[in-house]
Amino acid sequence: MRENWRSKVSVLVGASALALSAVTATPALADDAPEAPLEVQMPADVKIVEGIAPEPGTEVPFPVDGTGTTGTADAMASAKAAPPSGTCLGATAAYGSSGCFQHNGDIVWAGDTKKDGMSAAVGVYTDYGRAAEVCVNKLGVNTWATCNKDYRETGNVRLRVLRYDGDTGKFYQPEAWSGWIPVDGKY
Repeated sequence: MRENWRSKVSVLVGASALALSAVTATPALADDAPEAPLEVQMPADVKIVEGIAPEPGTEVPFPVDGTGTTGTADAMASAKAAPPSGTCLGATAAYGSSGCFQHNGDIVWAGDTKKDGMSAAVGVYTDYGRAAEVCVNKLGVNTWATCNKDYRETGNVRLRVLRYDGDTGKFYQPEAWSGWIPVDGKY
């Protein structure tokens, strides 16, 4: 009888721990508003670059409509197979921010999707030791900003999408990371 009671308690404790870890470790979705912004620590040597508005008539990589949509599955699949020069790879979104990398020209796109007083920020990390940089979109909600960079063609980049408060110079969660993206666009 005592062993049966212990096994029931063990199952209950295990289930409780699993439920608690699922609740506390679940990442925020692109549309989930954070209860309170949590500050994100960035590398000390991170360079903040203010993005510029794309030229009039430039097609944005994927829509900024406030839904956090990051492109269709067909577009993403075709981008992986043989991306055209204007294709934006590594589409990543978190609450209020979207970002991607256009391999032709090494352009980082940052889209602001929420009117919350903060800016969209897209951090770019390389696999070859170049200092991290962050492209910040200060143009306002439902806009895109671009940062034209020059990365080593044999390298890879990884994007980190989050929010930026220009008044304090601090970055905030929720955040999302892309996978590694080849700079030359060839998977």
